[in-house]
Amino acid sequence: MSQATHKTAEPTPRPASAMLNWPNILTYGRIVAVPVVVGLVMYGGDNSRWLALGIFILAGISDFFDGYLARLWQMQSSLGRMLDPIADKLLVSAVLLILAGKGTLTGLNLWAAIIILCREILVSGLREFLAELQVSVPVTRLAKYKTAVQLVAVGFLIAGPAGDKVLPYNTYIGIAGLWVAALLTLYTGFDYFRAGITHLRQD
Repeated sequence: MSQATHKTAEPTPRPASAMLNWPNILTYGRIVAVPVVVGLVMYGGDNSRWLALGIFILAGISDFFDGYLARLWQMQSSLGRMLDPIADKLLVSAVLLILAGKGTLTGLNLWAAIIILCREILVSGLREFLAELQVSVPVTRLAKYKTAVQLVAVGFLIAGPAGDKVLPYNTYIGIAGLWVAALLTLYTGFDYFRAGITHLRQD
């Protein structure tokens, strides 16, 4: 009497850990850059400002490449989708705070930073609320322009006094750009607020 053989199903090979793929490593790098840039601006002189600006620029470039590589290599992950906006907000928020602390942003110009920070907190809360309702609000082209203007403005402000010695009115250019970003921030943030209010009314 022949004995039936039972073939054990082999486990499906698991892909490389999402935590260690290149797009996520670039995101980790942006998070690590936060205390480095803040420390250089806080404790250093002109050379430290330029070094901080260089690291900030590299972080901004990595923001483009982590998403591009994730799509190109099909390495999108939930971890990456979660950390990517967090890394961006941490970097910009921390730099704005230290620029205020160092006196680069003073008086009425502080309101531009406050508007940007408050919008980021509001949008983060609305995104969490809408995610629970399985509602997504796509990023508009204007929101992408806002991010680009914001990063450029913050870059000018990081250079600050060191930049003023090379480019006259460098700091004023950064402040003007920050106000443009703040106004765009109010406009684009309204899309999230409107979506949230709509679903609250339905509820």
